[in-house]
Amino acid sequence: MRKWLAGILIVAASTSLSGCGYNKLQEQDESVKAAWSEVVNQYQRRADLIPNLVATVKGYAAQEERVLVEVTEARSKVGSVQLTPEMLNNPETFARFQAAQGELTNALKSLMVVVERYPDLKSNENFRDLQVQLEGTENRITVARNRYIEAVKAFNTTVRSFPTNLTAGMFDFDTKPNFTVENEAQISRPPDVQFDNSTPAQQQAPVEAPEPAAN
Repeated sequence: MRKWLAGILIVAASTSLSGCGYNKLQEQDESVKAAWSEVVNQYQRRADLIPNLVATVKGYAAQEERVLVEVTEARSKVGSVQLTPEMLNNPETFARFQAAQGELTNALKSLMVVVERYPDLKSNENFRDLQVQLEGTENRITVARNRYIEAVKAFNTTVRSFPTNLTAGMFDFDTKPNFTVENEAQISRPPDVQFDNSTPAQQQAPVEAPEPAAN
């Protein structure tokens, strides 16, 4: 008898949770986390390519130090902003992550513009291989971001819709930040590159020796 009553209670509880949207919220929340993990995975793949890319470019275009430093610094900033699935409800942290990735994207665009000035570098097999990997990774990032955008859209719609919004409020399901139109426009903007053929040493004006004193 007790087992029978327990079974009824379990079925009733399960039906109640399903009817109020709790299970759907859980499922969509996990989908968002999985989609975000893929975004981070592809961003990390891009970051891992940068040291070899910078080293290869430097071997042919060491004088482009400003652009090389910008790429290296942007990569370092990206590594300092960690955003785990558990932190996705924090809009400020998400915005910092977006900004850091956007800076790295623009720095890489500037680097590729500079590369156009060096035919020997463009024909280097190692560079060509890195470029192909980078282009493939950028495509994967786009796909992963789009999947995340769709997953968040579905989750946020459920959180805001009646009657699941009542369940969401009861169990602390909040809407999640998403990639914005403004962010996409910033990343898509062409880089502003000013070519500089001189090395840092050449940029400094020579110091003239003092004239000897007249006797």
